[in-house]
Amino acid sequence: MPTVSVGRDRLFAALGRTYTQEEFEEVCFSFGIELDDVTTEKAIIRKEKHLDDDAVDEDEEVIYKIEVPANRYDLLCLEGLAQALRVFSREEEVPTYKLANISKESMIKMHVKPETSSIRPHVVCAVLRGVTFTEASYNSFIDLQDKLHQNICRRRTLVAIGTHDLDTLQAPFTYEALPSSSINFVPLKQVKNFRADELMEFYRSDLKLKKFLHIIENSPVFPVLYDNNRTVLSLPPIINGAHSAITLKTKNVFIECTATDLTKAKIVLNTIVTAFSAYCERKFEIEPIEVIYSDGKSYIYPDLSIYNMDVSLSYVNGTIGVSLEAEEVTDLLNRMQLRAEQSLSGDITVFVPPTRSDILHPCDVMEIAMDGFTEVLTFILGSWRENFAMLNRKDDKSKAVVVGNPRSSDFELVRSSLMPGVLKTVGHNKDHPKPIKIFEVGDIALLDEKKDVGASNRRQLAALFCGASSGFELIHGLVDRVMESIGAAFVPIGDDSGYFIKPSDEPEFLPRRQASIIYKGKNIGTFGIVHPGVLNNFDIPDPCSFVELNIESLL
Repeated sequence: MPTVSVGRDRLFAALGRTYTQEEFEEVCFSFGIELDDVTTEKAIIRKEKHLDDDAVDEDEEVIYKIEVPANRYDLLCLEGLAQALRVFSREEEVPTYKLANISKESMIKMHVKPETSSIRPHVVCAVLRGVTFTEASYNSFIDLQDKLHQNICRRRTLVAIGTHDLDTLQAPFTYEALPSSSINFVPLKQVKNFRADELMEFYRSDLKLKKFLHIIENSPVFPVLYDNNRTVLSLPPIINGAHSAITLKTKNVFIECTATDLTKAKIVLNTIVTAFSAYCERKFEIEPIEVIYSDGKSYIYPDLSIYNMDVSLSYVNGTIGVSLEAEEVTDLLNRMQLRAEQSLSGDITVFVPPTRSDILHPCDVMEIAMDGFTEVLTFILGSWRENFAMLNRKDDKSKAVVVGNPRSSDFELVRSSLMPGVLKTVGHNKDHPKPIKIFEVGDIALLDEKKDVGASNRRQLAALFCGASSGFELIHGLVDRVMESIGAAFVPIGDDSGYFIKPSDEPEFLPRRQASIIYKGKNIGTFGIVHPGVLNNFDIPDPCSFVELNIESLL
């Protein structure tokens, strides 16, 4: 799960108020993120250098490390995070992003040559005009690109981002694919001119860039972007040109994203321009670019259109198992930056903005509307003790994927269940008002001799209810709602046409208060009342019911 490091004081300034650490943890919990660590910049450096000096200078800037959902790309920088929290706290309305009102004839053009189709066929572009950078916002701009490259861009294999000082370039631009020996330019942070093939050799010793060389090095042509003067903007996905490097003094930023996946390229572009258009002279306004292909087709980017989604109120209430009024649902959605209105039919119309690429289906809206249910994302790596001993389980060496040379005992193996992380979350929030209702969708890893790597990932769903009324029938009802939502019928034991439950004997649950879920003849999960000994191990004083099942089996 991505972690965003932000300066506490700068974050609080952006939020318009200060919080105690406990107050901010409560805000994070309510919103669905987690304050993972509180540290300082110097402490981070000391840790990286394995220094033992733990003394903290009172003047050191406090850094908050905040875990955010993996598909919330809009939360990967301070700007997006602060805006989301301000909207959630009802301190501002959802921003309206708009394209600059210029004619198609006046737009900057990006011409795409047909040769690019053999290596990185797509490019999307935009301009941020009248930007005012501070040192902090400039660093945040660079850091967001790094985080996107590591996340949705899949280490630049799917998308590569280039940002340039537009005032150093001459439009129109071209996106081409040429033999490496015919590309010459001065790369970023260098003063010498390199041919592209020479540059590939030069970067083999570069710790950061050498890991991207494999993406294009064996191709007969390399992707390259030029301006009208044949000045190289970038050699994606490796390096930008030095000529158009942005600085603190840059006022007009040209952004280009080359890609093998057009959908992800558009998401990446929207993420950057929506977050940093807040610093433009005309706030939240982005200048569009026309991308013209060799076949004559042209497209305008970025695509900031808002699309509508009609969601049945009965679907929301039926799926989450509670009865909410339309006004309650619309309020919850508005707080999550989804403008929502009650339609004449009594259902809800949701207007999905360009920042919320994670909203694809009414079930995504339903998750947000879950009254009291909070999605959590926990660490994939964990300790042997949490994965086995604290769950009353024995390690038969047949399941757990062990990490070689772990940095600490907290990261000894890859989790084989979502249960330890969910219970740890409750244990760290045991003083939170009850009931606590949380769920997680995430991967586990199990040893698998049939796989080349010796292990396989499995996507799981886990949910927990913690409170005085946490009984077997409650979690059983949740299982029934999940199975009903996929159209699975409850059938007699032994009937493989639907699902049924049968007694189980798992040590992490109370005896005779647990059951296995059998779907189409396969055991896909277990639910029940968590054993008091397990709760004690995780320092949880209240009863808990829990379910975990393999959702890949439901698809």
